[in-house]
Amino acid sequence: MIDLHTHTNRSDGTDSPRELINKAISLGMSVIGVTDHDTTSGWAEATESLRGTLGLALGSEISCLTEDGISVHMLGLLFDGGHTEMQIMLEETRDGRLPRMRKMIEKMRQTGIDIAMEDVYEALPEGATLGRPHLADALVNKGIIKSRDEAFQGMLNNDSQFYVSHAAPTPEVAIGIIRSAGGVAVIAHPFASLRGKILQTSDFKSLVDAGLNGIEVDHRDQNPDERAMLREIALDLDLVITGASDYHGSGKLNSLGEYGTSPDQWERLEAQSNSRRVVRA
Repeated sequence: MIDLHTHTNRSDGTDSPRELINKAISLGMSVIGVTDHDTTSGWAEATESLRGTLGLALGSEISCLTEDGISVHMLGLLFDGGHTEMQIMLEETRDGRLPRMRKMIEKMRQTGIDIAMEDVYEALPEGATLGRPHLADALVNKGIIKSRDEAFQGMLNNDSQFYVSHAAPTPEVAIGIIRSAGGVAVIAHPFASLRGKILQTSDFKSLVDAGLNGIEVDHRDQNPDERAMLREIALDLDLVITGASDYHGSGKLNSLGEYGTSPDQWERLEAQSNSRRVVRA
């Protein structure tokens, strides 16, 4: 079992990197990707927790915005964690999250919703990358909504009146930096229409020109028709086809390993990095 897209409490997951690795081992997984949002801060603990035959594909899920304002998430895997330009991009993207959060809270307060920045900080694990899931947790804690899923289906959806975009690289820029850092770039859940506006088929050409390696096809937020369309796009463009859980611990319904990547597709993807960086015990 190969799951290339997961999160820990270093971003918006609820498991520590060690807990995530332990769960992957208990499931008998062969490779797990640790891809916290806009950070590599969980890499060390995940690496230290490795044992047995589990392979660790270190990476990050990078928040991007297209030129016309569509939110896109780009998985960078197997890149050099010490690459300066890569770390600068991650840091700048993290820095853009605080003013965005303040603006979203202000929009909510203007409609009478009793929420404050302090409530979000109380829901934010120490050292975690700030994000909308922490606002969702704060809203749950105050009894305004029942769950993160409810928040992202309504108040925190990309099409919501409360949504605010944030400073972020374009997908093409992110791909270029991932590749220059020796890694591979896989676009995450690009047709997840329940989240808001999505890419069109024609948008993939510029991503391929920038160096895109693969498409995350099998994901719970993409229905069977969307997956079939993405599989066809990947085949037409000769891109690697991946599947993943997008696991967040108890923060989302996604179960670790509920979708995976086939060994042959993973072998093809790994070969496109500039170095075999899968970590093993």
